[in-house]
Amino acid sequence: MEQFKGQPRLPKFAVPKRYDVTLKPDLSACKFAGSVAIDLDIVSDTTFIVLNAADLAVDAASVSFTHKNSSKVFKPLKAETFEEDGILVLEFGETLPAGLGVLAIRFEGILNDKMKGFYRSTYEHNGEKKNMAVTQFEPVDARRCFPCWDEPACKATFKITLVGVPSELVALSNMPVVEEKVDGQLKTVSYEETPVMSTYLVAVVVGLFDYVEDHTSDGVKVRVYCQVGKANQGKFALHVAVKTLELYKEYFAVPYPLPKLDMVAIPDFSAGAMENYGLVTYRETALLFDEQHSAAANKQRVATVVAHELAHQWFGNLVTMEWWTHLWLNEGFATWVSYLAADSLFPEWKIWTQFLDESTEGLRLDGLEESHPIEVEINHACEVDEIFDAISYRKGASVIRMLQSYLGAEPFQRSLASYIKKHAYSNAYTEDLWAALEEGSGEPVNKLMNSWTKQQGYPVVSVKVKDQKLEFEQTQFLSSGNEGTGQWIVPITLCCGSYDVRKSFLLQTKSESLDIKEFLGCSVAGSACNKDNGQCGWIKLNVDRAGFYRVKYDDNLAAQLRNAIEKKDLSATDRYGILDDSAALTMARQQSFVSLLTLLGAYREELDYTVLSNLITVSYKLTRIAADAVPELVGLLNQFFIGLLQYPAEKLGWQPKPGESHLDAMLRGELLTALALFGHDLTIDEAIRRFSAYLDDRNTPLLPPDIRRAAYVAVMQRVTASNRSGYESLLKVYRETDLSQEKTRILGSLASCPDLDIILEVLNFLLTPEVRSQDAVFGLAVGSKGRETAWTWLKNNWEHISKTWGSGFLITRFVSATVSHFASLDKVKEVEEFFKAHPNPAITRTLKQSIERVQINAKWVESIQGEKNLSDAVTELAYRKYEIARWI
Repeated sequence: MEQFKGQPRLPKFAVPKRYDVTLKPDLSACKFAGSVAIDLDIVSDTTFIVLNAADLAVDAASVSFTHKNSSKVFKPLKAETFEEDGILVLEFGETLPAGLGVLAIRFEGILNDKMKGFYRSTYEHNGEKKNMAVTQFEPVDARRCFPCWDEPACKATFKITLVGVPSELVALSNMPVVEEKVDGQLKTVSYEETPVMSTYLVAVVVGLFDYVEDHTSDGVKVRVYCQVGKANQGKFALHVAVKTLELYKEYFAVPYPLPKLDMVAIPDFSAGAMENYGLVTYRETALLFDEQHSAAANKQRVATVVAHELAHQWFGNLVTMEWWTHLWLNEGFATWVSYLAADSLFPEWKIWTQFLDESTEGLRLDGLEESHPIEVEINHACEVDEIFDAISYRKGASVIRMLQSYLGAEPFQRSLASYIKKHAYSNAYTEDLWAALEEGSGEPVNKLMNSWTKQQGYPVVSVKVKDQKLEFEQTQFLSSGNEGTGQWIVPITLCCGSYDVRKSFLLQTKSESLDIKEFLGCSVAGSACNKDNGQCGWIKLNVDRAGFYRVKYDDNLAAQLRNAIEKKDLSATDRYGILDDSAALTMARQQSFVSLLTLLGAYREELDYTVLSNLITVSYKLTRIAADAVPELVGLLNQFFIGLLQYPAEKLGWQPKPGESHLDAMLRGELLTALALFGHDLTIDEAIRRFSAYLDDRNTPLLPPDIRRAAYVAVMQRVTASNRSGYESLLKVYRETDLSQEKTRILGSLASCPDLDIILEVLNFLLTPEVRSQDAVFGLAVGSKGRETAWTWLKNNWEHISKTWGSGFLITRFVSATVSHFASLDKVKEVEEFFKAHPNPAITRTLKQSIERVQINAKWVESIQGEKNLSDAVTELAYRKYEIARWI
């Protein structure tokens, strides 16, 4: 039996074809019993059957294998579970005959509170706390519910039956109910057999729910299930789901494969959502929208998450990656397609401009030496959770956008439809997708894309003008400032002076030189585009930030672009790209701190939501690093950032305007939050006044949902250990609301308090039963002053945290949030020593990345401290005369 331990994948002696699964959940005792009969095809001589099982008590006496032709029953000599590998090994006394047979197993398990496998979630009904039973199997937790071949490639059909279900409860699975037998207080529910699918997509939900219902134009029944009394909050998601299913049917040229689609809001849920075939589960915040109390940002999140999960019904469920190495095929495509759907349904959201935030998160992680390729080898089940990250989702989506931009929308769509038809109900590798796109476009897609998926990182393309030639050079970008060895085939796009003059080429070598006049039809000189004399004032690479790379301009080109930003000559996507690249280059010490601040000054009249949102993020980062490097200048920097944000804040004001855009509603909240955090007293005073009105009347128009987080953050800026009233009031609102979005808004605001005693109190509050375990990470958003308090708290509570969140991505959030914002090499040593003494395999990759971020910060601090005349430059920027806002 030992030979099967420590293997990345199951042996291929037997192939599952069909599962008949019976489950009996006991919601009072929080346990379940079950049985499974698996139709197997024995494909090679073996005395062993090895499958997955974990956290299950397998009844060894019940195990049998019955050969279909001879009806001979084989009983194993030994049945042993190896928990570390999540496998069940059955050893038989004789060689099993080839061909079909049935493996039967009975088992028991616990409805755990870890939000994985078959678990329990709690809710209140009529003041009474109740349990529901929920499954979460991706990536490798179907084995915690029933013994199975828990690998994506081991597709089979599933016949699910639930027994002993309280008759008043709703019992859902992937397929419609085929029979329901009520026997007194209990019922047995049987479901239609599924199509061929992977184990991680099997799902069961048992609880008390209301629902809203609609149908697609071709008759697919769509329902949104939520807690009793919240049905109206499901209507927006229902609308999005129906429209999205119809859109995808056209886009993929394949109808939705199942007769129904249920979407369920689960109170305790570790991820955002899970695309189970025909039964998609969500956090409440990702599915429910309350017209009165949800913000515009909540609405957008619901739309994009629903679109993401429904994209999986094709990309992931119908066509499934062969192994977790190809996870990005699922997640990168679902992310990209969700933006396609959201743009179709809500064009006024300018969602493709907002997509740049996805790209930036991918660039940020992939700029680390401790990043990983899009396709990453997975050698053990415990490694899978850590690759559900910004590389698989965001870099994956970004390289797809880059490829679609290069190939063209029509051939790209046509090739995708061909790929899905060819691999439906089967598994695919990355190369299968490239082959379909290559055939449909005639372009060498495999050659082009291998450099983007099989090696980690991305290039920074440096461009300069020399003797009327444009000189390009690519090097691997690393946030550490080190030089990597990677080289890519880079689709270069550029504009010269206007968007009418647009050129593109593939940079396939380390460097290339092009004659400007010959290539662009103009020369570069002066500060503006003069079509009469053929001179062009600016050159912009990576037009609309469609490529997954950064650009570094020579000083003259950078100055011309800064001028173009001030003159509003550039698109929002290009204004975003220039700012984001400059911020990254500054962190990598390839540009000075002052040069970035000077560039920021060009955005003083910026009004675009996505650009300003990123500008605010950059400003937070600069304030945080300045607190370590030049603490005496933080006040002046805050003054500079307040001045930057006054113009858009004055334009928007506090109150929503009739008919204002979705983006303005989101921007108002972000601007006011930033002004509060930068210490703008007028903003804080007004926010506290409005919050007081809200405490008296929860329906006051003075505090609409879009500015509540800003008000909560402002309130916490004035809270101290001796002046706790604002904190206590926020806790009161938290305890009274039953809206998950409101609770997470409050949790995300509490730790912004500058008082260390209050921060510690907030952190301890996160570990109480009042905070659902998936929400605790929202409360870790401490500022620079609270870093040490948060780190000490993490160490002191590590045993509890590790036990509660010990595996899965939530534990990684605890580590990255409390470690990665430090800027001291001494802290690196302390962190390494602590986790060496308290190891956890689930955080290995995240810990290395967090430590690298600390090292990058430390080098950046040293670089800033070495900048000459920094104090004079910051003072001049802070006191530069601009119109003082009188907009309160």
